[in-house]
Amino acid sequence: MSTRTFRIAVLGGDGIGPEVCDQSVRVLREIESRLNNVTFDFENHHVGVGEYRVSGNALPDTTFAACQSSDAVLLGAMGLPNVRYPNGKEIAPQLDLRERLGLYGGVRPIRLFNEADTPLKGYAAGEIDFVLVRESTEGLFYGRDAVLDPDADEAFDTMRISRDCTLRVCRLAFEIARKRGGKKKVTLIDKANVLSSMVFFRKVFDEVAAEFPDITADHCYVDASALFLVRDPQRFDVMVTENMFGDILSDLAAGLVGGMGMAPSGDIGATAAVFQPSHGSAPDIAGLGVANPIAMHLSAAMMLDWLDHPECKRGAKMIDDAVAKVLADPAKRTPDMGGKLSTTEITDEILKAI
Repeated sequence: MSTRTFRIAVLGGDGIGPEVCDQSVRVLREIESRLNNVTFDFENHHVGVGEYRVSGNALPDTTFAACQSSDAVLLGAMGLPNVRYPNGKEIAPQLDLRERLGLYGGVRPIRLFNEADTPLKGYAAGEIDFVLVRESTEGLFYGRDAVLDPDADEAFDTMRISRDCTLRVCRLAFEIARKRGGKKKVTLIDKANVLSSMVFFRKVFDEVAAEFPDITADHCYVDASALFLVRDPQRFDVMVTENMFGDILSDLAAGLVGGMGMAPSGDIGATAAVFQPSHGSAPDIAGLGVANPIAMHLSAAMMLDWLDHPECKRGAKMIDDAVAKVLADPAKRTPDMGGKLSTTEITDEILKAI
C-alpha cells in the first residue's frame, strides 16, 4: 500500500501560540510514528502581530497560498491587545482566513474530562458533552471592516444572515449530530423574538431540520441558552448559532469544563479547514512555559479526524484517549487549572499515555 502524505501548514501565531503549537507538533510526530502508511509534512509559516510588525501584513500572500494548498492548517493563537490596526481594531488574521477560505462552520466541542475541572456541582467525566457550531463568515462580524467616522455622533454594525451560509452551517450541525449518536438533537440558538435576521435564521433552520427526520430539532433564545448552559448543560447535544452569539457562548461553555485551555475548535469549509484552540494569545504568560496546551492538542485531534483517512482517525482517537487518561488524575494540570505542570511537562504526560 502506498504512503499518504498530508501537508499541514503550521501557523504559530503570537503570545503563547507558538508555545502550544510546537507541543502539538510533538504529539503529532509521535502519532505519525504509530500510523501505517501515513506521514505528515509540516510547513511553518509566519502570520500575526510579529509578521505585521515586520512587513505590515499580518497574513502575507505566501502564507495564505500555503494554507490554500495544504491539506489542513494548524493555527496557534494570534493577536496582541496592545498592537492594533490604525482603525483601533485588533489584528486578527484568523478571521481573514475564515472569510477568504470560506470556513463557514466553527465547530467547538465541549467535554468534561474530570469532575474536578467544572465549577458546576454533580457532574462526572463525560456528563457535560456537547458541540457548539458557530457560523463563522457573516452574522454580526460581517461589518468588521467598516471604517468609523471619528466625528460621527453614532455608529452602526450590520448583521448579515444569508440563506446560503445558514443552509450550510445548519446542515453541518445536523450532520455532526447524526455522527455523534447519543441524543441526536440540534438546538438553534437565536433571538427570533426581537431580531428580523434571527426570524430568517430560524426559518432556514426549520427547512434544514425537515431534511433530517431522524434528528430532533428545537429552538432556544440566546439569553435563555446562557442560563441553561449553567443550570442544565445536559439538555444540549449540538447547538448552532450566529457568529457573535457563538463567540460569546463558546467562552461560557469552556468555563464549564475547566476554562479556555480546554476548548478546541475547528473552522470547517467545503474544501479547507483550520484547527486552533479557542483561547487567545495570553500575553501575560507568554514565554513562561506554563500555558495549557490541551486545547491545542484536542484541536490537532480534530484535524486528524477531519482529514478523513482511517489511520488519521485512529490517530485522533489516540490523542483523545491519551488526554482523557492524563486528566483522570486531577494532579496533572497546568497552573490555569490549579496545577503545577509546565506546558512541556503535561505534553510529556500525554506522549507517555499514547
